[in-house]
Amino acid sequence: MNLSHYTKEFRYNLQLAYPVILGMLGHTLIGIVDKLMVGNLGSAELAAVSLGNSFVFVAMSIGIGFSTAITPIVAEGDAEKDQLKVRSTFHHGLFLCTVLGLVLFAIVFLAKPLMYVMGQPAEVIALALPYLGWTAFSLIPMVMYQGYKQFADGLSMTKYSMYAIVMANVVHVPINYALIYGVWIFPELGVTGAGLGTVISRVMMVLFMHWMLARNERLGVYFKGFTFDEIKKVTVRKIVNLGLPSSMQMLFEVALFTSAVWLCGNIGKTSQAANEIALSLATITFMFAMGLSVTAMIRVGNQRGLNDYKNLVVVARSIFLLVLLVEAVFALGFILLNDFLPPFFLDVDNVSQLADNTEVIAIAAQLLIVAAIFQVSDGVQVVVLGALRGLQDVKIPMYITFVAYWIVGFPVSFYLGKYTEWRAVGVWIGLLAGLTAAALFLYLRFNHLTKKLIYEQEKAEFEALDRHGG
Repeated sequence: MNLSHYTKEFRYNLQLAYPVILGMLGHTLIGIVDKLMVGNLGSAELAAVSLGNSFVFVAMSIGIGFSTAITPIVAEGDAEKDQLKVRSTFHHGLFLCTVLGLVLFAIVFLAKPLMYVMGQPAEVIALALPYLGWTAFSLIPMVMYQGYKQFADGLSMTKYSMYAIVMANVVHVPINYALIYGVWIFPELGVTGAGLGTVISRVMMVLFMHWMLARNERLGVYFKGFTFDEIKKVTVRKIVNLGLPSSMQMLFEVALFTSAVWLCGNIGKTSQAANEIALSLATITFMFAMGLSVTAMIRVGNQRGLNDYKNLVVVARSIFLLVLLVEAVFALGFILLNDFLPPFFLDVDNVSQLADNTEVIAIAAQLLIVAAIFQVSDGVQVVVLGALRGLQDVKIPMYITFVAYWIVGFPVSFYLGKYTEWRAVGVWIGLLAGLTAAALFLYLRFNHLTKKLIYEQEKAEFEALDRHGG
């Protein structure tokens, strides 16, 4: 099969992916706005946001990962034109996301005392505790929003989440500025103001998402007549069986990156702040891969519903090729701009912070070189994971991601960061090792599974023809 078979799919892939990418960039921008505004207060404040977000990101990864179970089932039901299946999946998924959001808030809020046993600087902990309280509460509307988003994505209506995120950012920036610095009638709350601003923007985001979807004529049937009597154990079990392993896959990766925050925090506040800067920039580029991962999940789910496994492979590989090209461009950008980007996150004109800021910029520049190298691995692993979710294959990938990140990646990060002169750079080399292992073995899993499905389908067709001929 020549290259044109794959490249001809690029246009439709990008049509589906670009709203998801813009939506995810907007969602990431909420956190980056916090860091940019708080970074002007000092390196301790930036490190506090980093520490607080490390707890929230772990919980958020569970919520987002779990919600991805909704998309492939909805996409499959949409291809089968099974309206009842789509409705049931949406209602059950939204119910489970709401419950999960409440549980995650409670867990993160109660976990705040863990900061004292993590070896973090005392001044950073004092600033991080109130910030974490508010951002933990924002998990409730955040995970509820995911229920709506994954439903719309499954119907290939990917623009709605983009609109909701744009609205959230329009609200977030001025509210954050007012609450952090104290403008007009608003008190000057510093780091705490950033957390409160995140809560307000996420509540408005989920309300806006509901309003947009409910008023759509095509979707009206899915928003009428909901009762708790519709909640059935069999459907709950199906979503949980897909959602729980998916949440673990995302948890294993996010927890690895969170461990990098903690390891860099043990090295020192400048390493922690540098890690946060590099991680913020790498997260922006990762959103492009995440958008293509959602595209893979939708399109593979559709092809599964149509039982067209040969075209499924073509579609999936076209997305794999596309992410390779996109991430290679970002890798080159990080290499060329590694010294230029970090200063944007700090107040370089603050003379009292000059020594700290100079060290932070130097470390962050080195980390961006490592980030440039793992761009490709990171992009491939998340897109292949999306394709596997579209096939509703989640358990084996869960084991693969655990081994890649925690048997391969974390030990390398821990050893190089703690016992060598590589320090923060060594921590990131461990991230590179884990992501590369995940990309390789997830692709081998996808290749094995699709070959098996095509073989079984061809065998069944041959046997059916043989019986008919007989």
